Amino acid sequence: MYAVVITGGKQYRVMKGERLRVEKLDVEAGSNVDINDVLLIGDGETITVGTPKVAGAVVSATVLSHGRLDKVHIVKFRRRKHYRKQMGHRQHYSEIEITGITA
Repeated sequence: MYAVVITGGKQYRVMKGERLRVEKLDVEAGSNVDINDVLLIGDGETITVGTPKVAGAVVSATVLSHGRLDKVHIVKFRRRKHYRKQMGHRQHYSEIEITGITA
């Protein structure tokens, strides 16, 4: 069984027991979280598509840890204009493990 969920403005295809990194969630590590924004549920040969969400569907997950990704370097440069700008960014994330999918 798999599901397509929305969290942090992005869509993820998840299955039970899968670990993934999502945008930072405002919960403590070790706590449970329910994701109610389920767009699709697939079970073998049957697929349930929501309009826009599947009614009553919940994906349960456990927050394992929080962290920051590797630095992304941004360089802006204009040749012959004496313009050079460097910036960096590290995105926050939460690592979650999917514990159950309920249709």
